Amino acid sequence: MNISFYTATTGAIQQQDRLDVHANNIANINNYGFRAKQPSFSQLMTGPVVGIEGDLMRGVGSRMEDAATDFRQSGLTGTERKLDYAINGQGFFGLLDPRTGEISYTRDGSFTLSEFKETGDVTVTEVNELGEAVTRTESGEVSKWYLSDGMGRFVLGKTGQRIAVADGMEEMTDLPELPVGVFDFINHDGMLSLGDNRMVPVDKNGQVGLGSGEAVQGYLELSNADLANELTKVIESQRSFQYMLRMITTSDEIETTVNGLR
Repeated sequence: MNISFYTATTGAIQQQDRLDVHANNIANINNYGFRAKQPSFSQLMTGPVVGIEGDLMRGVGSRMEDAATDFRQSGLTGTERKLDYAINGQGFFGLLDPRTGEISYTRDGSFTLSEFKETGDVTVTEVNELGEAVTRTESGEVSKWYLSDGMGRFVLGKTGQRIAVADGMEEMTDLPELPVGVFDFINHDGMLSLGDNRMVPVDKNGQVGLGSGEAVQGYLELSNADLANELTKVIESQRSFQYMLRMITTSDEIETTVNGLR
């Protein structure tokens, strides 16, 4: 069968994948801290075909190689909410899952307070009304309020500790600026995306360290997906998909003509 049939089929499948990436960016356009994905393509294997006047190059299309994350900072918007934080500069907030011990990273700083109970001799470090860190040891069942992402994960402080808030401050009245940590990696390429705008590092990202960015209270970072750009890319993907289908139809008509020759 004509090689163009397979080339067009491969192209249509890849354009569908590209469309899915841009559609996901648009769906998250209003999610705080969202990092847009940028698809990239590479050429599939090509090989020479012996022709009348020499070798001819034959290809089988292209494939979407990767959907890299765009880590460029977006604008900040003021919320006047004391539990909201944004990062001005490079870095991520650290989130600890107490059930699995997994640490993930995010740019979404729309935090809240969550109650957590511990049993036994517990060393508690909390921030009081003056913004001072106070450490004490309590016995028995200790119920404390910690800064969290609202999904059961603790927000990590500057030294990697959970951030506890003094009793009586659950209403968030006169809440001081908390020691929210900003962490970063030498290389961002290849970080794995999870749900809820979270990411986890891979080996090539290197060891985690303190980020150069600054945590700013009362602000949130907007999504860095550009709606105009994403809509343009959606139209490009749709048009390319249509061209691929037309190429398949044309190839099929050619084969039908050949099969009908007497």
